[in-house]
This record gives sequence, C-alpha cells and structure tokens, in this order.
Amino acid sequence: MDNDISLLAYHLPLDAHAEFGNNVQLAHVLGLVPSGELLKQNNQVMGLIADLPEALTGAELANRINAALSRNAMHIDAENRLIRRVAWCTGAAQQYIEQAAKLGIDAYISGEISEPTVHVAQEHGMHYFAAGHHATERYGVKALGEFLAQRFGIRHTFIDIHNPV
Repeated sequence: MDNDISLLAYHLPLDAHAEFGNNVQLAHVLGLVPSGELLKQNNQVMGLIADLPEALTGAELANRINAALSRNAMHIDAENRLIRRVAWCTGAAQQYIEQAAKLGIDAYISGEISEPTVHVAQEHGMHYFAAGHHATERYGVKALGEFLAQRFGIRHTFIDIHNPV
C-alpha cells in the first residue's frame, strides 16, 4: 500500500473462465483447439478436450509440452498408443484421469501426479503428463492482467517466479 500497488488474487474462478481461464490459456500455449469438455462441476467447465488433426506419439506430445512450458513434464508412457484425443485440466487435477478414461482419451495433461495416477494411467493404457501445477496455471492470470491493462489503461506486470512443483 505504501507504494500504491494493487494485488489481485483469483484462483478457482479463473480456472474455468471461458476466455481467460487457465485451461483455455493452456490450450493456446500448447497449440490445442478445444473440441469438448472433460466435465462440469458446479456448472463450471473443469477441463477441456481436443481432437488432434494428426495423431502424435507420446514423445511428440511430450516434446510439445516441454518446449511450450519450458520444463520437462513427467510422462507416464502408454507405449505404442498414438494420441488422437487429449484432455487437460490445470493444477492439481490428476483426480480427473478416470473421467478422461471414460471418454476414451488417449492422453491426459495436468499439473500434478500421485502414485494412484500412475496406476490408473497404466491400467487404461493412457499417456499421462504431469506438467507442473505452476507451469500449467500461470497463463490465465497473465492473460487476464494483459486484458485489464489494455482495457483500463493500467500498468500490469506479471512476475513469473519459478516453481518446480
């Protein structure tokens, strides 16, 4: 306050926002075009799906994720399964992997991983990418800040503090 700086902190509402949300923004960063919803929770879209124009191998999608996010995602490989349908939900959303499996998804991307996630991915023969909680959720707030700066003529600074989680 002494320096006339405002701090806005929004999390869950930003996850599901249709334009500035973390899931939509991650799609832009990864070059994915959403074609459906992973699921709704409290009438809010939690996760998205994309049908790829060309099938990718797990290594090809891993390379895309790693390059776009500037970090190496943990990849639970589904061996020879090509990826035609991808689902994702940013942050700590590994628990939605079962929903992805029900929808016939070939690869699921989230921010975090737990031991059960590995087994579920292997049992369903699905690629799983744990790309980092921070790494998958930094784009929504950045896009919102840029929009507000342009709309209201205010100065916006996004400070990206590295977080390995």
